[in-house]
Amino acid sequence: MFYISNQTMKSSDRFNLYYNPRRIFLNTRKLSPIIILVFLILFSTGCSKKYEDLDLNMYKYRDTKKLVKFVYDAAQILERDGIASLDYFHNNRELFTTKDHYLYIYDMDCNNIFHSGMENLENTNLISVTDKNGKEIAALTLKALDDPNNPHAWVHYSWWEPGKFYPVPKSSCHFKVTTPEGKEFFVGGGINYPQEEQEFIRIIVDGAAELIKKKGHSALAEIADPTSQYNYRDVAVFAFCPNGDIVISPVLEDSLSQIQLLECADEVGHKPFLKALNGLKTNDSVWEVFLVKNRFRRELIKKCMYIRKTDLSGDKIYVGAITDLPNPP
Repeated sequence: MFYISNQTMKSSDRFNLYYNPRRIFLNTRKLSPIIILVFLILFSTGCSKKYEDLDLNMYKYRDTKKLVKFVYDAAQILERDGIASLDYFHNNRELFTTKDHYLYIYDMDCNNIFHSGMENLENTNLISVTDKNGKEIAALTLKALDDPNNPHAWVHYSWWEPGKFYPVPKSSCHFKVTTPEGKEFFVGGGINYPQEEQEFIRIIVDGAAELIKKKGHSALAEIADPTSQYNYRDVAVFAFCPNGDIVISPVLEDSLSQIQLLECADEVGHKPFLKALNGLKTNDSVWEVFLVKNRFRRELIKKCMYIRKTDLSGDKIYVGAITDLPNPP
């Protein structure tokens, strides 16, 4: 780099050098790709390092990933700074409330410590609170936090939007935190009207399969219970034998109908259950996509089904669930 004295330059040259828009544009154009590249490298490196312990590859939707990061970031603050950080949360409530979600913190006895969406719930024990369908939300959350098959402790239920008068479908994720003082909390946040991730049914189906393998026939009633984690919104875990006989009905309270699952066909004649069984001859689990009518517009839409095999008192059975096929933006 060199210096040119203003004394050796004409005034017009000095003007062109410092104020010529075209010269400025050309210089900026030459430098901008380098600047942008450096910025992107620094930004991506920083983000990847920040979330290097957070696996989000199982999610299809941007909103889901955004929520998990939102809760994870708060959990990291509590884990790093301990009890003192609770003052930070209370004094900066607006940072943890967005139009899409809000943050809450509980101790392991389900006493609410912080709630950015509903401040009136703070200092209240919510262990016995249920949603409109009878789901024990806090109990399901504690169970999810201890489930290695559910790494982000997802719970699905109905809840009230702040300032609204009716409950809406909600899915919440959670992280368990141990502070430097040795205190345990869980941090959570949810999405109203959530997109149906394939991961959601993978979690409940794998969990149901493990429960059946562990408890045998006594697990069936627990899985069929509409207030359990195995049933939410339009999703219900079902189970059937290799010959198609139903062990847990895909439709709750459906004990009178005689459904032949292996003969069930979708709107274009495909038999997804029969096809799934063929795939399960060589795999522990399979995904199948099929077509159904949209209940609002009567057009065909895609659903996806996840099925895995397990053992029921020495007999092979299949456990599954169905949800919307993800269609991320």
